[in-house]
Amino acid sequence: MHRFLTGSLKIERLNVAIADLPTHLIGTKLVQLSDFHYEKEGLSDKLLAEAIAASNHADPDLVLLTGDYVTLNPDCIYPLTLQLKHLQSRRGIYGILGNHDINLPHSKSTIIAAFERIGIPILWNELVYPLGSGLAVVGMAEVQSGQFNAQAVFPRINESIPRIILSHNPDTATYLQTLRVDLQLSGHTHGGQIILPIIGPIPAYLKTLRERIPESWRQWIPYLSKDCYKIVERWDWSQGLHQVGNNQLYVSRGLGTYFPGRLFCPPEVTIITLQGHPDKKRE
Repeated sequence: MHRFLTGSLKIERLNVAIADLPTHLIGTKLVQLSDFHYEKEGLSDKLLAEAIAASNHADPDLVLLTGDYVTLNPDCIYPLTLQLKHLQSRRGIYGILGNHDINLPHSKSTIIAAFERIGIPILWNELVYPLGSGLAVVGMAEVQSGQFNAQAVFPRINESIPRIILSHNPDTATYLQTLRVDLQLSGHTHGGQIILPIIGPIPAYLKTLRERIPESWRQWIPYLSKDCYKIVERWDWSQGLHQVGNNQLYVSRGLGTYFPGRLFCPPEVTIITLQGHPDKKRE
């Protein structure tokens, strides 16, 4: 039984302008799915089925998965991939790992192997061209692994070629700001999970609350008993599309959750249509 409050699935649709995008790739449709947390109450089978159906209905050119498939137990990837194998895409499905996917020493290898069995590559500082040489797709290593390495990938891309970057933690947009990133797709934040009118995402205030609440009380207060206050530095990037210098960042609220659930922060499937940039060329 799914006991956490999640809200109804929301389909987010947006057009993103990409400089130097080849004419034949204008109108390319991407679907982003993120933060499944398919474990215990983290994500119901009903919501997962709705998300897969919504993705397939969009008839995407690419489906891009931006990490956190499980929460703690990597073996939960097996029942999840049994359902994700029903995802459909014209030109492929690619994924990256999130921080929860490297939680145990064998988590990374277990999850990558499970995806390989259903034909979905997991990228780890890797570069692919699923739509041809006119658009690169880069999957970055999870930053908490200590192996996040843009210099291992970016120099291999011609500067005139637009690129989509998959990086689980949106804070990495700061590291990538000096490089060309036409669109970075991230997750990790769950959109804040609990959003209050006027106040915004509650986790943005955790660090301040933690400093003011006695340590003996923290174990009884959601988010404060662990290091949840360290989730991200930039809570202003907790969801949606953002301009980071010359780069663009989109942060998904994701599908799954963990205690205490979601409030005014519905799970999402993201449908992105690529458009040509009016200035045609990257600055």
